[in-house]
Order: sequence, then C-alpha cells, then structure tokens
Amino acid sequence: MNRIIIDPEICHGKPCVRGLRYPVQSVLEWLAGGMTMADILGDYPDLEADDIYAVLSYAARLTQTNRVELLAA
Repeated sequence: MNRIIIDPEICHGKPCVRGLRYPVQSVLEWLAGGMTMADILGDYPDLEADDIYAVLSYAARLTQTNRVELLAA
C-alpha cells in the first residue's frame, strides 16, 4: 500500500499512484473501460505493474465493510 499516496498538494488530495499524479480513480476507470494492464503500461510508461496491483488492492480495501445501512432520502 506504500504505492498509494494521499497528499493535499497532489491531485487535490485524491489517492494517487506514487505521487505521479495518476489518481486511483483514473486507473480503475481505465480497467473498467476494458484496458488491459499491458495497454496501461504501454500508454503510461512511468507506471509499473505493481502500481496497478496496488490500485486494485486499495479499491478492494475500500469495499470492506461490516454492514451496509440504507439511508432514507
């Protein structure tokens, strides 16, 4: 998880990969849009495979909950 950085001076404090200004959200959107790891690494040579794995691990941790409660509108 040391590859995911949260710094108010970088991308407005959004979680980013190694401070490179690649928000976790963007990498997840690329993957969700059908880009493969090879596609991403080819388009963004300063990223590494371990960065993408860290993004996925970070996202997985965000989904861990003990319970979900519905909120009234």
